[in-house]
Amino acid sequence: MEEIAFTMKLKPGVEAEYKRRHDEIWPELSQVLHNAGIRDYSIYLDRASGTLFAVQKRTEGHLADSLPALPIMQKWWAYMADLMETNPGNSPVVVNLERVFHAD
Repeated sequence: MEEIAFTMKLKPGVEAEYKRRHDEIWPELSQVLHNAGIRDYSIYLDRASGTLFAVQKRTEGHLADSLPALPIMQKWWAYMADLMETNPGNSPVVVNLERVFHAD
C-alpha cells in the first residue's frame, strides 16, 4: 500500500462550511474513491493558516490518476471551488509532500 500526503488551501472564513460539506460527502463520490483504490483518507486543517493537510493510502494498482476525468469528481470540485484555491477547471491547488521520516 502506498501512502501519499499533500496540502491544499482554504479561503479565509470557510472552515465550517468545508467541514460540513465533507461531513455530508456524496455516497457516490465515496464509492468512486474506494473503487479507485483510495483507503484511509484523512484531511486535517491548520486553522491559523487555512492549510489543509491530506494523507491517503492507495492500494497496489490504484486508479487514482483516472479520477480527474470522472464527471462526479469534476462535479465535486465545482461544488468545493468557492471554498478553496483552485486551478482552472476547479481542481484544488495541491502541493505534494515528500516523506522525510516514518516510524511504525
